[in-house]
Amino acid sequence: MSYIQVSFKTNSVDTQAILIAMLSEHGFEGFEEQEEALVAFLPAEQLDEMFLNELASQFDITYQKQNIENQNWNAKWEENFHPVIIDDFCSITAHFHKININTQHHIRITPKMSFGTGHHATTKQMIQAMRHIDFKSKKVFDFGTGTGVLAILADQLGAAHVLAIDNDEWSYSNAKDNVETNNADNVVIQQAVLDDLAPEKYNVILANINRHILLQYMQQMKDMLNENGELLMSGLLTEDEGIIVDAAKSTGLHLVQKTEENNWIALLFRHK
Repeated sequence: MSYIQVSFKTNSVDTQAILIAMLSEHGFEGFEEQEEALVAFLPAEQLDEMFLNELASQFDITYQKQNIENQNWNAKWEENFHPVIIDDFCSITAHFHKININTQHHIRITPKMSFGTGHHATTKQMIQAMRHIDFKSKKVFDFGTGTGVLAILADQLGAAHVLAIDNDEWSYSNAKDNVETNNADNVVIQQAVLDDLAPEKYNVILANINRHILLQYMQQMKDMLNENGELLMSGLLTEDEGIIVDAAKSTGLHLVQKTEENNWIALLFRHK
């Protein structure tokens, strides 16, 4: 499969954050936040030039695009992948990193195009929040698993069973490889959408996706939670907070924690 690399020229952190949120709803699967540009990637067959032109006009920016083959993309991704260290709690490294990091939890991944390597503020906030959630002997659902990092961490934190799904074939394959690499025996990876699943109840749901999907499936996620179950979500900009909290409250969920970093937020809800 061929991919398109689109580089948007902007040095505004806020603009880059908003672009990521909008692009992720239009098929883009990977992002690199650079000093002078946001670089985004999507499958070539999903390219929508009209949408890109509208974005460029809306934000008064320019963009360039080029074709990238899988092999070249993987090499480029690995070249720019650096270890992630989140306090003394968790570190994420790739197979080619030859360093020793002393954290409570360590995850080793093969960096590919899947979202959720730990570099982005949303994934970092999810991991930081997971530190304060009780996963021991719990049943966990990871909605939109990407690299599988959150599912693997839940396993390391003592979860009895973790079901992790993603509708993207590349993410599914990458997550399966990463789960095997980390011997996360309690994690099951499925290529699926939420509507495909048989009804089940979970103690914890992890959902690092985007506003559109979170709103669309808010009621279903609430219905999947046990009494006192927790829903941790991110992929949200600060301006998304109001509409997300209102939607969650309408289903019977209660906000118990919020974090913010670089205009991105993570929200923890509880079903009471």
